[in-house]
Amino acid sequence: MTRRKKTRSLSDKVTIRTGRRKDYKQWRHDNPDQVGPSRRFTQKKRQQRKLQAARKQERQESGQSIDIHTDNTHDNSHDKDD
Repeated sequence: MTRRKKTRSLSDKVTIRTGRRKDYKQWRHDNPDQVGPSRRFTQKKRQQRKLQAARKQERQESGQSIDIHTDNTHDNSHDKDD
């Protein structure tokens, strides 16, 4: 006895006349409200993005700050008056 492979594909969750891709495409076209990602998946991804943003913010705040635009008293661009 063989097991069915686990899949994330929506095509396996749909019961349509045949397993042909053409029929699935037609079903998808006819039922656009059932095609999108599940609520659980979108919540999971939203949570992951929040965590990622929080970690990035932490890294930025804990990092070493450098002064990029400091007071340039030794500006060499005006010294070339030949």
